[in-house]
Amino acid sequence: MQEPAEGPDKGEEPVGRPWWSYAIPYFGRAPELSRGQWRVLGLLVIAELFEHYDVGLLSLALSQIQLGLGVPEDEIAALMGVVRLGALPAIAVGVLADRFGRRQLLLYTILGSAVFTFLSGVAQDAAQFQFFQFFARLFLYSEPLLASVVLVEELKAKDRGFGIGLLGALGSLGHALGAILFSQIDVLPHGWRDLYIIGAVPLLAVAWFRRSLPESRRFVEGSAALQTTRWWQPLVSVARQYPGRLAAITAAYASIEFVQTTATMFGPKYLQEVQGWEPGQVGGLYLVGGALAIMGHMYAGVLSDRFGRRVIMTVFVGVLGIGYYTLYNSSGFAIPVAWVLTMFSAMGLGVLFKTVGAELFPTSYRSAATMVRAGLGVAAGSLGLFLASSLYDVFGSHQAVITNMLPLLVVAPIILWFAVPETAGRELEDIAPERS
Repeated sequence: MQEPAEGPDKGEEPVGRPWWSYAIPYFGRAPELSRGQWRVLGLLVIAELFEHYDVGLLSLALSQIQLGLGVPEDEIAALMGVVRLGALPAIAVGVLADRFGRRQLLLYTILGSAVFTFLSGVAQDAAQFQFFQFFARLFLYSEPLLASVVLVEELKAKDRGFGIGLLGALGSLGHALGAILFSQIDVLPHGWRDLYIIGAVPLLAVAWFRRSLPESRRFVEGSAALQTTRWWQPLVSVARQYPGRLAAITAAYASIEFVQTTATMFGPKYLQEVQGWEPGQVGGLYLVGGALAIMGHMYAGVLSDRFGRRVIMTVFVGVLGIGYYTLYNSSGFAIPVAWVLTMFSAMGLGVLFKTVGAELFPTSYRSAATMVRAGLGVAAGSLGLFLASSLYDVFGSHQAVITNMLPLLVVAPIILWFAVPETAGRELEDIAPERS
């Protein structure tokens, strides 16, 4: 059996919140976590920070990247759609994490994202950029999902929403870092390329630091049985056990991603090219508005611990739709208000899908199930981008296409209420016992 690295001990006494956790204002009462649990959370936050930075770059600098690489207007959505398909091979990362451990695969994802982020910054044409970003996304999508699996397995039932919410909130400060640097894109020597090169450097240091991350205790306790199985067994188990749950949570997530991906990706481009905003103004919106929206992570997790995952997810989907409609069909002060609402809801839904998507399945294939759900959801987002590209000539603008896609958001709450069990406050072994 694999021995865990030094880490949280079940017998550790609860301690107060560490100083770094106060970077996100939270006015409720934080749960009493042990020193080891806070240590795990802190290590995960560091890498999550730079993952958010890199993922946000493509949306922020889309206009500049499109111009620099000479991508036609009716092809840009399709290019982004292919890039996002990097989430599909990430399913293999989840399978390997169930077989060889969460910690080992987390380190590989950080190193991989660092290499391909750097290469994206030196790409010479659109084909190279698309190729490098495809593999960067493979690793970038894997890292936060594996981090959420670790937290779900390490925290108590009543603390899981808070833990993943805090992880997402602190990690989202990476978007703020990206916004600050993007506001200076016109003075950077190589423009958008420098943003990618800068984003690769910290990840290399993070990968070294993450060596102190302990292995998930639940994985260690069950790893002896996994040593006798084939490496692809977790993926087989995903298909054979709890297939209804996997189909339901994936369909709910995919219906949101189908709409949200296009609506979010074209936001900065729309503000600059239709509303006439300067890059500095867009960066300021991401920085100031994001500081408010970032609380979606915290309150989604905490409120779902108290009132249930499905109730809070339904509310957030409704706010998301209203926010996107207002963003693309108004002007003036309504735009920053709508942007905050959409980001608040999107961040909150991200936390809740990570949480529920991990809670619904046993330890032996929790990572694989998480990656399948996320990979197929991201594929749905790519389909949305392809649709937006094909319908551009029909509607005449990206904002018109996005507005007509919004009614599809109603699919997710229907599925959540009728096909997904409530997981809040329940122990993992009660939610999804191992099946033979």
